Amino acid sequence: MKPKNITYFVFPGIVARIILQLILNVGMLGLAVQAGTHAQGNPAATYASWSELISSMEKMHMAMGEVKQSGDNDVDFVRLMLPHHQAAIDMAKTELLYGKDPQMRRLAQEILTDQQSEIELMQRWLKQREPGAPKENQPTPPQTGKDHQK
Repeated sequence: MKPKNITYFVFPGIVARIILQLILNVGMLGLAVQAGTHAQGNPAATYASWSELISSMEKMHMAMGEVKQSGDNDVDFVRLMLPHHQAAIDMAKTELLYGKDPQMRRLAQEILTDQQSEIELMQRWLKQREPGAPKENQPTPPQTGKDHQK
């Protein structure tokens, strides 16, 4: 017997859909209120900053959703971490653009540096696992005369 979705088990039928929609609406309202209560100084800049942060997260979720499972846990981990790190970079850039607190700006700069370095490491790691790529610590074969012909 296939287990039922817990939501439909607790709240059968249309009631479940209504309750879920209400929960989602309350969550979105909470985000809007939170954005408004954190406004400092220029409301337009606050909106732009919030919008850019949310956009970074949305791009990350879309990119992560497009990753196809490879069957290799290590490869899947790295492929999912790449957009995650890129979102951290994008959000740190937003902090540097709009943030005022020196400690948070310093943290954002460190995030930029560290995450970019980790992205480069993960990209190299993935490239080494491509079919036909030289294995780690294996020298690249020397070029033959055939490779230099035009």
